[in-house]
Amino acid sequence: MKIFNNIDITKLKSGLSKTRNKLFNSITEVFTGKAQIDENMLLQLEEILVSADIGYRLVDQIVEQFRIKLKTEKDRSEINVIRVLKDELTNIFDFTAEERSDYNNLDRKPYVILVVGVNGVGKTTTIGKLAYNYKQTGAKVIVGAADTFRAAAGEQLDIWAGRAGAEMIQRNSGADPSSVAFETVSRALQEEYDVALIDTAGRLHSKSSLMNELNKIKRAINKVLPGAPHETYLILDASIGQNALIQAQEFSKVTDISGLIITKLDGTAKGGTVFQICNDQKIPIKYIGIGEKISDLQPFNAEVFVDAIFGKDLQE
Repeated sequence: MKIFNNIDITKLKSGLSKTRNKLFNSITEVFTGKAQIDENMLLQLEEILVSADIGYRLVDQIVEQFRIKLKTEKDRSEINVIRVLKDELTNIFDFTAEERSDYNNLDRKPYVILVVGVNGVGKTTTIGKLAYNYKQTGAKVIVGAADTFRAAAGEQLDIWAGRAGAEMIQRNSGADPSSVAFETVSRALQEEYDVALIDTAGRLHSKSSLMNELNKIKRAINKVLPGAPHETYLILDASIGQNALIQAQEFSKVTDISGLIITKLDGTAKGGTVFQICNDQKIPIKYIGIGEKISDLQPFNAEVFVDAIFGKDLQE
């Protein structure tokens, strides 16, 4: 099966325009026409990075490394100064260099992905977009609506699964989530589906109940298919800034997260949250959401992401 790579640079730049205005435009104002980089300019840089929700501790690290690198740079032109800063931001994702998105691992069939996250982060729509991406590769996809806590959750997921052209397993509100997961993976195995996406309830009001429910779902899946789920993705909303980091910290305490999906980057100037979450949790970002269309979920690439924030080649 071919992999999918639907990175659209133009769409990505457009989706990150609010973050770019907060970061790139402000940063270039600081450095444009300056013959020397002084402490006052570095303080301004710190303020800009913090305002984009990158976080104080990480900003300190970035600026300190930026200062060190500039000492060895003979070229202090605006273009080169920005290049050094871009390199520092990209380096935050270095630990993911050997990571590969799940679409490279589809030799395991069905490939089972458990999706977690609180209500309101775009979990339902993201599952639909994931299903669509897989369908675009020719994969046979099934979706399990194991969020049986909210009456509307299954209905919403059914709409998005339908848009993606994916099969759907759904039960009445209040049904046992693990039974839905069990049935979904069983069907996927029996009917030779390539990918099974399992939704879960978006609650974080009680760590113990959440842990128990997720563990029960995982045990049910593992009974059908030993070694599954193969991935557990946490969905985070970029627009809530620091709260997204808190959610990542809390979910990491109750379950093993193999990848992050950051949504709603197109509607916020807080795209810097991506850097802070990745640096804090050391969990790879697999996908980013940059729009409402079903095709607006793109695989994450650190270099492309940073380039899109800075908008264009400074030599243009």
